Amino acid sequence: MARLDKPRVDPVAIDDFDEAQREIMKPFVAQGRTFNVFTTMVNHPDLFRRWLVFANHILFKSTLGMRDREILILRIGHLADCEYEWRQHVQIARDADMTDAEIGAVREGAGASCWSENERALINATDELKHDTHLSDAAWAALAAHYDTRQIMDIVFTVGQYNMLAMALNSLGVQADDGLPATP
Repeated sequence: MARLDKPRVDPVAIDDFDEAQREIMKPFVAQGRTFNVFTTMVNHPDLFRRWLVFANHILFKSTLGMRDREILILRIGHLADCEYEWRQHVQIARDADMTDAEIGAVREGAGASCWSENERALINATDELKHDTHLSDAAWAALAAHYDTRQIMDIVFTVGQYNMLAMALNSLGVQADDGLPATP
């Protein structure tokens, strides 16, 4: 359940976009991707434009595989109690060949029996980053057994990006989009 039952910052309707909003939203509208996160963020076009550069790296240009990335995103979304983030990424995780049982096990954590050694390391790293804003030597070593330096940097920045986004989504009251999948 969302933390807020209505937005604090209303999404902007497509018909109400000003010129700056129309310009930044043009590719999203063309793709039919006018999600509430975007139509809310477009209230601040300059912030939205700059955030997109970083968010696009994390989502599309990272050195991590899609499954690893989605484990990180779902875990931080769960830890941050962010319904919007969780529900948006359930379908993406399914597209990354995660089963509903695995998606549900993200909530359980690294102790779930379905995880491989590298996936346990990802979940443990997410937990440490959320709770300590730091990776211990043990967590770093566990990641380094499976990932190179660039990938570990992408792990840290993926967790950070989606923790920051969860803060924004929860605080702004961004409501779940219609048609999002049920959550395991």
